Amino acid sequence: MIEDDFYATVKLKTGEEIFAKVAASEEEDRTVLIISNPIIVSEIKSKTGAVSGYKFEPWLKTTSEDMFLINLNDVITMSESADIEMIMLYQNYIRNLGKDNSSHSKLNRRMGYISNVKDAKDLLEKLYKK
Repeated sequence: MIEDDFYATVKLKTGEEIFAKVAASEEEDRTVLIISNPIIVSEIKSKTGAVSGYKFEPWLKTTSEDMFLINLNDVITMSESADIEMIMLYQNYIRNLGKDNSSHSKLNRRMGYISNVKDAKDLLEKLYKK
């Protein structure tokens, strides 16, 4: 039986902390969490040390899967999130993750001059000396 989905922060025994849409499911003699689009959230701090934003990254970077099963025995703690701002940021990130990026143009020489650092430095030095 699968319980209703909810947003939660999950702390795993490995030390990883993930944010995801979660549902619990009873399977035979164990409970598993079905996590959808899990992400790692990092705080971005300003020079003063105050939090100025958040950075979202996929939990697993080498797969295109979006649903995972985690045995409840591998979880230290889980906290349901009622933070509307965090949920909206998460949903926006997931929505943008699914967008097709093929509409962006690839760089080519017709778009402008492409050079290496040494050639560009030499050219700029010549222009500066004139």
